[in-house]
Amino acid sequence: MNPRKTDCEFDLIIQGGHVFNGLGTPGLDVDVAVREDRIVLIAPGIDRNRTRRVLDARGMAVAPGFIDPHSHTDMELLVNPRAESKIHQGVTTEIAGNCGFTLFPLAGAFREEKERLLRERYGIELTWEDVNGFFDALADRGMAVNYATFLGHGSLRQAVVGQDDRAARPGEIERMKEILDAAMRSGVMGLSTGLIYAPGMFAPPEELVAMCSVVAHWGGVYTTHMRDEGDFLAESVEESIAVARAAGVSLQLSHLKLAYPRNWPKVHQVLSRISEVRAHGLDVLADRYPYTATSTFLSVFFPRWIKDGSIRENLLRIRGTDREGELRGHLLKQEEKLGSWDNIQIASVLTEKSSCLVGKTVLQAARESGREPFDFILDLVVQENDQVGMINFSLNEETFKRIILHPLVVIGSDGWALAPYGLLSRDKPHPRSYGTFPRMLGRYVRDEKIMSLGRAIEKMTSLTAEKFGLTGRGRIQKGWFADLVVFDPVRIMDRSTWGDPHQYPVGIEQVIVNGRVVIDGGEHTGELPGRILRHEPRHMNI
Repeated sequence: MNPRKTDCEFDLIIQGGHVFNGLGTPGLDVDVAVREDRIVLIAPGIDRNRTRRVLDARGMAVAPGFIDPHSHTDMELLVNPRAESKIHQGVTTEIAGNCGFTLFPLAGAFREEKERLLRERYGIELTWEDVNGFFDALADRGMAVNYATFLGHGSLRQAVVGQDDRAARPGEIERMKEILDAAMRSGVMGLSTGLIYAPGMFAPPEELVAMCSVVAHWGGVYTTHMRDEGDFLAESVEESIAVARAAGVSLQLSHLKLAYPRNWPKVHQVLSRISEVRAHGLDVLADRYPYTATSTFLSVFFPRWIKDGSIRENLLRIRGTDREGELRGHLLKQEEKLGSWDNIQIASVLTEKSSCLVGKTVLQAARESGREPFDFILDLVVQENDQVGMINFSLNEETFKRIILHPLVVIGSDGWALAPYGLLSRDKPHPRSYGTFPRMLGRYVRDEKIMSLGRAIEKMTSLTAEKFGLTGRGRIQKGWFADLVVFDPVRIMDRSTWGDPHQYPVGIEQVIVNGRVVIDGGEHTGELPGRILRHEPRHMNI
């Protein structure tokens, strides 16, 4: 006789699957039992009469929930808390606030700009100033995934120093340290920089060391989008290492890549250097997505002197400068690296007027407009208030494989939690927001066999969890949180493409977050069991 529902020992048993614990070892044919938000038993043949529900996982792989170490999700969860494009990949935890950008701290003109953007583009009212307020906004709305975040150095600098190209004054350094210290106490993972973007690019290494010393004090992580990922990548890696060593902080190198063909051969030098400093005691890790194109703002190709000051000042400088010859020469050098403006695809714009350009290359759009690429780019950036997103086809397949095979590189998306409907279905974003983790498992593990399935899962789970101090997550282990993914290793594959990115992958059957089923039979259940994951100090010097 079956026990009454209220008498069941477990809430859920995943039965008959091939279970990978997240530690890189081969899978085992065992069952996994869950009670409330925890894994409580891992054993073969668990009696199904002991549970309220059984998930039949025969022929399936069972893994810890995937952890995305490099996410840009923030306002997207306020627009749509279902986190569709991430949870459908098997991502159960987002680590956001990367590349120096966060929605906090907010002050002055920076706050006004964000307030206007959130209201006009997303219909969101800005109700917070600091990370605690932002966490409260997320918790009030609910969310399908767990969420952790860094504090963005660029946002911090905007709030204290502004957008000007100058060194921070001593008092400003102290104020930034105070804000960062308070944010660390509130549970941010550490500090992120975007040294290719204004105003982060204006910060000298000494400023970064001062900030990272605060992060080190609380046992956090310094993650950096380095100053250069092309011609000066090796030098940028050295700067990152020097900052981390001087501050005594754990280092994460964001989306490690080598842009443009002339730099692809540097992969051996860079990976060897990372191995070397790790062997000498530096806690360093890197992340990477499985694609051969980058994505950011089109204005990243502009010289530094354009970016001094507010966006309005930048735009006036673009078309009102007496240095047009210098600007033209700079963009010609960018084109030389690219090979052609045909390698840049327009991914997003601000206005409806320019929406017809999305999906076209810069060269194609320029020709159709009857203008040279130089004039087309300048006019478009000004018209769209510097909100032109692009996809840059500058990477290399073999270089990616060498990077992702390195033992100190984990898998991260560099994407957002989007959806194929509503406000988050606009434009043609990089496919990584929908396909990163299934693409890795389908194309590179199953089809090309570049690494074992167990090793790939480790790079998606326990290695990242350990790096960022996510206690109790990243493994299938008794007593740990029940963040789990059930997928078909034969079918799993990304479907998102450059031309049609808003497509879910196939082969992800169930996704469980904190013991609750969010994806069931490949469909979203509407459950929002995600939690704010706050950094826990690990080696405070206090």
